[in-house]
Amino acid sequence: MTSSKDNYDFIVVGGGPAGCALAAGLAKSAQRPKVLLLEAGGRNDDRTLRVEGKRWMTFQDRNMNWGYKTIPQEHCNGRELDYSRGKGLGGGSAINFGVYAVGARDDYDEWASTVDDDTFGWKEMHNRFKNLETFHPALPENQKYANPVTSDHGDSGGLRVGYAEDWEKDISVSLDAFEAAGHRLNLDHNSGNPLGMAATISTAYKGKRTTAVDFLEGAAGNLVIVTDSPVRRVLLEGKRAIGVETQGKQYFASRDVIISAGTLDAPKILMHSGIGPAADLEKFNIPVVNDLPAVGQGLRDHYFVPLILARNPETNDRNAFFKDPAAMEAATKQWEDDSTGPWTLYSCQVGCGWFKSDRITSTPEFKALPASVQEFLNRETIPHYEMISHLPMHFMIPEMFKDYSYLGLAAFMMNEQSLGEVRLQSSDPDVPLLFNPRFLEDPFDRRACIEIYRHLLEVSRQESFAKDTVSTLIGPASDSDEDILQFWKNYLSSSWHMTGTLKMGKAGASDAAVDTHFRVLGIENLRVADMSVVPVLTNNHTQATAYVTGATCADVLIKEYGLDEQ
Repeated sequence: MTSSKDNYDFIVVGGGPAGCALAAGLAKSAQRPKVLLLEAGGRNDDRTLRVEGKRWMTFQDRNMNWGYKTIPQEHCNGRELDYSRGKGLGGGSAINFGVYAVGARDDYDEWASTVDDDTFGWKEMHNRFKNLETFHPALPENQKYANPVTSDHGDSGGLRVGYAEDWEKDISVSLDAFEAAGHRLNLDHNSGNPLGMAATISTAYKGKRTTAVDFLEGAAGNLVIVTDSPVRRVLLEGKRAIGVETQGKQYFASRDVIISAGTLDAPKILMHSGIGPAADLEKFNIPVVNDLPAVGQGLRDHYFVPLILARNPETNDRNAFFKDPAAMEAATKQWEDDSTGPWTLYSCQVGCGWFKSDRITSTPEFKALPASVQEFLNRETIPHYEMISHLPMHFMIPEMFKDYSYLGLAAFMMNEQSLGEVRLQSSDPDVPLLFNPRFLEDPFDRRACIEIYRHLLEVSRQESFAKDTVSTLIGPASDSDEDILQFWKNYLSSSWHMTGTLKMGKAGASDAAVDTHFRVLGIENLRVADMSVVPVLTNNHTQATAYVTGATCADVLIKEYGLDEQ
C-alpha cells in the first residue's frame, strides 16, 4: 500500500453530477483549497460519446456502466431489473437520457421542513439551479409548446441546457394529444411547477450532450482529478476521517472527505469503513466503528413502463434515416466535423408531462396512507405521475424494430411509497451491495400504477392522434385492472433515480445517516453529498437534484471554512 505524497484540503469521492459540482465549487472558492476528485471509472473523454441524438445508447457501453442489477423483485414476477449506474467522469450524466427537470418547489420546501433547514428550500435551491446552468431558450418552432421566463433560469453556469435546435415533425402531434385530452401545456417545466405537458429541456447544446465533466473544464491547478481509482474505504483515526484507500494507494485530507459515490455505492464505502448497521457489519467480519442503522435503508426510485404504437409512416420521416445505414454514417461524419446534421434532430427533442389525478386520490389505497403523506401529495405543485412522448425504444431493444414509424410513450410512477434497501453481500469492498428497491410492494403503488397507465391509454386514443395509430406494439392485454397491473410487473423498468440510502435528517432522527451539513453522524470530517442523502424523492429526473445537492454541499463547506474570505 502506497500513500500519496501530497495532502489535500478536501477529497471528493465520485465524479458524477454531485461530485463534479461539489469539487468545482470548492476549487473555485477564493482561498483555492487543494481538492482531489477521485473517480472509480475512466475519463470518458471520447468526443463521440457526446452526440446528442445518440445519448440513448451510451448506457450500453460496459466501460461507462457498472451494470448493476436488482435482486429478484417479488412483485415484478421475480425479475432482476437493470439498475444501471454511470461509470467514469460524468457518472450518471454520461449515460442518462438527458432530460433536465428540476422538480416541484414543494419538493424542496418539504426537504427543508423535514430537516428543519431553509438551506434546502425552494428559494435557495432555485438560486443554485440558476447559478449552475447556462440556459439556451432558442426554439425552432412557435412558442405554443415552450415559452420560459428568463428570470427562472441562469446564463453563466457550467451546465448548458435547452431545447433541441430542430424537432421531428410529429412532436407537436403528441403534445396536442395531451392538450386535446384536457391537460394544459406547461411552457416551462423548470419554473418550480412541473404540472402539465411540456417540450422538454435537455442537457445538450448545439448538438452536443452536456455532462458533469463540463464543470471541470479549465479547472485550476488546485483541483486534481484522478480516474480509475475506486475507493474501497475511508481511512479513520478513531472516529475522525483522515483520508481514503483505493486499490493500492492512500490519499489524505486535512479537512474533509466527502463521499459522492451515489445511492448504490456511497453506503458500501461507509459499510466497509465500519460505519453502518452493526449486525450486518459483524456478519462479514467488518470491525464496527460506528453503529448507524440508517445506512443502506430508505431506498426509493421512479420507474416506468412503455406504450409503443405503430404509426402511419406519413406522420414522420424516421424510416428514411434509421433504415438507411449510409445516411446514418454520413450524419455521424457530419457531426464529427461540426456537431450538426441529422444526429441533432432525430431522438433529440422529447415531451414530458407531470400530472395529478383525482382517480388516485379517491382510492381506498390513497386514503389509507398516513395523513402527512396525503397532505404532501395534495400540495399544489406535487404530481402523482409523469408521461413522456418520443421515447426511442429502438436504441434499447433494436432487434424488435424494423419499422421506425412508431411512437414510444411511457408512464412513470412518482412518489412511490414502497421503501427498499441496499445491503452487504460480501466482506470484499470490490463486490457490489445487494439492491432491493421492493418495487410495487406497497398497495398504493399498485393502485396508482393502474390508474396512471389507464390515463396514458386514454390520451393515446384521442381522435386527432389515434387516427394515425396502426397498432399497439407493446401494451397490456386489455384495459382491465388485472392486465394493466400484470403489464407493470412484466415491463417495469427503473428510471435510475435511486435516492435516500443515507438519508439526511434532524438531530436524533432514527432514520438519518447525515445531518444538514452533510456530516456522517458520529464521525468527524466525513460527509456525503449525493442522491443518497436526499430525504425526498424529488418529482423530476434526478440528475438535476444531484447537481444541486453537490452545489449545496459546496456552499455549506465554503461558508463553514470561510473559503470565500480573502
